Amino acid sequence: MNRDMFVIGIAGGSGSGKTTLVNSILEKVPYDQIAVLAQDSYYRDAAHLPLAQRRQLNFDHPDSIEWDLMLTHIQQLKSGQPIACPTYSYLSCTRLEETIHIAPKKILLVEGILIFTYLPLCKTMDMRIYLEVDADLRLSRIIERDMEKRERTAQEVLQRYYKTVRPMYEEFIKPSRQRADMLVMGGGLNMEATEFIASAILGKL
Repeated sequence: MNRDMFVIGIAGGSGSGKTTLVNSILEKVPYDQIAVLAQDSYYRDAAHLPLAQRRQLNFDHPDSIEWDLMLTHIQQLKSGQPIACPTYSYLSCTRLEETIHIAPKKILLVEGILIFTYLPLCKTMDMRIYLEVDADLRLSRIIERDMEKRERTAQEVLQRYYKTVRPMYEEFIKPSRQRADMLVMGGGLNMEATEFIASAILGKL
């Protein structure tokens, strides 16, 4: 494996600001030195199910992720090989035909709500960061995001939150923070933590 690649895992509940943190880091680190791998790209394809049924899937359970493929892709990147990363649509709840070419870089950011629940994936990471955010704030962000980007009604979002998002957070995601090296209070909007993480990354280049 390419020991020069430094892998950072960023986890936290839905709406904790993982994407915000990743984007903030990308603004501070040379783009040709860093790549991002999102857990959401590895949701299992459910194209065989009717759309109404697909929209009821539990996206917050570890079984919803194709871990073997994600792990293989990280291992390939660490060994210096590019990958064809899958893409996933939350509108159709299916995996798309298009793939994204990701080349190995000095730094790899791996982000997702469940990435610390799968131990083999954790073992590929050199640094694990967990975003700790108040549940009410996360819920408000989830409502805004899902209504705007996933074409769900407020009622649908709330039903899903109480049926799957919150229970799965308590059962799987929250306990996985024990595997983190660093807890970021306030999530992706914690600018002091963002600066610290970016500085740590720059020190690896």
